[in-house]
Amino acid sequence: MTPLFLGLGAQEILIILAIVLLLFGGKKIPELMRGAGKGVRAFKDGMKEVTNDDEKQEEKK
Repeated sequence: MTPLFLGLGAQEILIILAIVLLLFGGKKIPELMRGAGKGVRAFKDGMKEVTNDDEKQEEKK
């Protein structure tokens, strides 16, 4: 069997998801995912800004 994510199999992922569901409850999980999505989006935007700044510096030279 091949690992699905970070060397974890399907059973391990299901166990982790069940624990998260028990800890946070069904109502909190969408809020957590929304927050994580916003964080990832902000990180990507920041990386684009850095890349654009680097490209502008290269053009000036």
